[in-house]
Amino acid sequence: MASVFDRIGALVSCSCILFVLLHLFSDGICMADAKTHYHDFAIQAAKVKRLCKTQNVITVNGQFPGPTLEVNNGDTLVINVVNKAQYNVTIHWHGVRQMRTAWADGPEFITQCPIRPGGSYTYRFRIQGQEGTLWWHAHSSWLRATVYGALVIRPKEGESYPFVKPKRETPILLGEWWNANPMDVIREATRSGGAPNISDAYTINGQPGDLFNCSTQDTTIVPIGSGETMLLRVINAALNQQLFFTVANHKFTVVGADASYVKPFTTSVIMLGPGQTTDVLIKADQPPARYYMAARAYASAQGAPFDNTTTTAILEYKSTPCKAKCTSSKPIMPNLPAYNDTNTASAFTTSFKSPRKVEVPTDIDENLFITVGLGLQNCPPGASNQTCQGPNGTRFTASMNNVSFVLPSNFSLLQAHHKGLPGVFTADFPSAPPVKFDYTGNVSRSLWQPLKGTKVYNLKFGSRVQIVLQGTSIFTAENHPIHLHGYDFYIIAEGFGNFDPKKDSAKFNLVDPPMRNTASLPVNGWSVIRFVADNPGVWIMHCHLDVHIGWGLAMAFIVDNGVGELQTLEAPPNDLPVC
Repeated sequence: MASVFDRIGALVSCSCILFVLLHLFSDGICMADAKTHYHDFAIQAAKVKRLCKTQNVITVNGQFPGPTLEVNNGDTLVINVVNKAQYNVTIHWHGVRQMRTAWADGPEFITQCPIRPGGSYTYRFRIQGQEGTLWWHAHSSWLRATVYGALVIRPKEGESYPFVKPKRETPILLGEWWNANPMDVIREATRSGGAPNISDAYTINGQPGDLFNCSTQDTTIVPIGSGETMLLRVINAALNQQLFFTVANHKFTVVGADASYVKPFTTSVIMLGPGQTTDVLIKADQPPARYYMAARAYASAQGAPFDNTTTTAILEYKSTPCKAKCTSSKPIMPNLPAYNDTNTASAFTTSFKSPRKVEVPTDIDENLFITVGLGLQNCPPGASNQTCQGPNGTRFTASMNNVSFVLPSNFSLLQAHHKGLPGVFTADFPSAPPVKFDYTGNVSRSLWQPLKGTKVYNLKFGSRVQIVLQGTSIFTAENHPIHLHGYDFYIIAEGFGNFDPKKDSAKFNLVDPPMRNTASLPVNGWSVIRFVADNPGVWIMHCHLDVHIGWGLAMAFIVDNGVGELQTLEAPPNDLPVC
């Protein structure tokens, strides 16, 4: 009977009784316009031609990028994922709070075991209090290179944006493309211990753009009418690279980020780390013509190889007076910042504020200081040189507070926590680095080799948490996009060098800091975030450069249940995959 009720819920105006039955509304309030959206995701290989080469890539429903999901704040999503591919897979709904529904969060071996080939799993969750742009992606090895799509959250029915409604909206998904199977790329790097091969192109909505061979006729075109205002929902879905994005001769008004509204500000270029989203308004106030939209790397790691190509799409004025000739007239090319332009990146990330005064947690219960950086693991005794292809015969690694995170393999962390299973993890992740050192200076080689472990940090329900994220210069310093699952947080300050609590606490914005789900940790710098632990479950915090999470740049929080049903993790679904 449950499935019958589900279908009725999608078609009929809500009744409070029905929603109580379905547990769709944890706050017990009946919201007459909320809907339930049903989707089927088939994870399957499909032939895709890019850069003159046809490849079999893993997709959702044969689409690359995958389908855009459109909902309103308060709606529920029910997505049945069937794995018809050869790899294990999970899907993560990036930035969705997942209040009490951690089982639907998606990271492999954190909240669920993977969906095996031939298996299926239905993700059920509600969007609560979030509006703007999020996205979804595979959270299993490097499958998210091609398994990703936009998640558009509009205001509740009858409510409006806090800005003039744009004439049109367009998701802009920035991606990364290899002329190879990404799964082979990361397998070879894992085997060798070296860095993986860099990508061959970046993409905008799946297309590299007409600066590449065999790509001109499929270049993404975004139409706009003279005088119109358009909302661009920009998502960095690239695997391993922060990206600058701009449109020739046009300015952006930034109005949102990570599905939270921001105090509007104007800029000609934006920078997004992988995982981050930015909503911008763009006005067609230039002479009718064709203008390149372009993205290329912000590469902050000195000396590290990176993909230095530029991806383009075309902003095309519908009144352009050259309909027949437009294909031969070159669009106007924008100026992009230098690849290592940290000043521009920092000026952008520090421009964000909430639209109004917000309730920032004070009287902190849990004060953590977490170092974030790379490392090098000595070649194990008796190992072949072929497996130690990192610098000077080492293997690359990464860590938080000198712990290189190891995923479990027999149970997910959430299952182990929920069932009280011993031996899967230890609850001793350190709240500060075991050794204090000059984090952004010349670090002793004795600190370059972290310990391996599956360590978590326990938080009581309702605790007020502050985390100082401190970048290190071990091997090389770089900007890290740090994503916390299950939570939004306030970024109350960021800066360069070593965090100094006496001096830098004076910089804390406790009035209107921005709310994000992914923080751009400055190269050789620090960020301070705060949140209230109001969502029970197991939540991973990790660098969203996938090469780094594979090396161990992650940790996990266990947030205990509170009091009563509304502060308690829901029971696991019957179809939860088993390991």
